[in-house]
Amino acid sequence: MAGIPLSDDYPVRRVPAVTYLLITANVTVYLLSPLSGLAVWYGADMVERGCAMELYLLRWAAIPVELLSGEQLTGATECAGADFTKIPWLSSITSMYLHGDVVHLLSNMVYLFVFGPVVEDRLGRVRYLFLYTATGVLSAYAFAMTEPGAEVPLVGASGAISGVLGAYLVVQYRSRVTTLVFFVIPMRLPGWALVATYFVLQYFLYVSTSLFPGGEESGVAYAAHVYGFIVGTVVGLLMHRIRWRSGTRLSDVY
Repeated sequence: MAGIPLSDDYPVRRVPAVTYLLITANVTVYLLSPLSGLAVWYGADMVERGCAMELYLLRWAAIPVELLSGEQLTGATECAGADFTKIPWLSSITSMYLHGDVVHLLSNMVYLFVFGPVVEDRLGRVRYLFLYTATGVLSAYAFAMTEPGAEVPLVGASGAISGVLGAYLVVQYRSRVTTLVFFVIPMRLPGWALVATYFVLQYFLYVSTSLFPGGEESGVAYAAHVYGFIVGTVVGLLMHRIRWRSGTRLSDVY
């Protein structure tokens, strides 16, 4: 959807501490990384900084071929300092806190800021954090299975945030979300319509980039967005079923 979500009208009953901590962690990691212009300690020389960025991504980002093989990629760079030891499966978690640029970071954090507090309030803090982490990890592996030989680092919280949107579609679809449509016109839209449109758009982009030659070079892992959303929806449904069976309100569980 050509719009920016601003707020959800669901009145959360407590401070969304986990959401705020996740946003703080994502912003802090970006500012301290060589991908940020503020991290001057990585050097001003283009070659030196380029190597710092390359080594940083190789060490902390998720690389599809590593995830599937369970073995660290070797000989991927000629930069000095590449003799580190990497645990491939762990990179599916660390990559969730890396972002390529400010636009990438802000676009993810806006969605997390608007929809995260609602899902956290409805599911409870522990379940919400589990949902966020699990969908991020599973979306990374799902993307790896669509691109099994890829050696390009995968970064970003989009898979995890897509999972949050999928859960939102289940736990609080009745809300209305104030959105800047076409980035200038404020409108209150049904929450279910907004997140469903997001999924349809991501799925269309995923299919279109898969069908057309060179489409996979877009630089955006649409497959991770799609699978993250699906996993989030399934987990949200399961949690609702558990609540229905037990008679316990998930929003009261921390």
